[in-house]
Amino acid sequence: MKFMLLQHYAPAENCAVPMHEWRPEDIQAHIAFQQALNAELLANGELVDAQGLSDQARTVTNTGSKPNITDGPFPESKELLAGYRLIDVESLDRALQVAAQASAAPGPNGVPIGDHIEVRQILGAPMPEEV
Repeated sequence: MKFMLLQHYAPAENCAVPMHEWRPEDIQAHIAFQQALNAELLANGELVDAQGLSDQARTVTNTGSKPNITDGPFPESKELLAGYRLIDVESLDRALQVAAQASAAPGPNGVPIGDHIEVRQILGAPMPEEV
């Protein structure tokens, strides 16, 4: 079963301070935690992909004529996606375990930030060769 674990630019349970305002050593610890979690998932054969995303976004809408391209959503918006992990695990329970690990990433002074991780199962559509 594949799941997407989504992280947004929004205050976490234990941390409302944006990462760019953290001390360098706290940022390094946070990144090291993320890398270690990814390495663990990769070793388990569960990690498909993981990426952080830029806070620069554009929204494109096309109703059949010229596309309308606007800035946003913006980092202040909880709708802005900050990053994701794509995992392939045996069950929803395992996906929730991984999300709980990711949520506990360290923030300022090593305190687990309590990030809100959205867990969504990938339903998938058959690839052309599967039809």
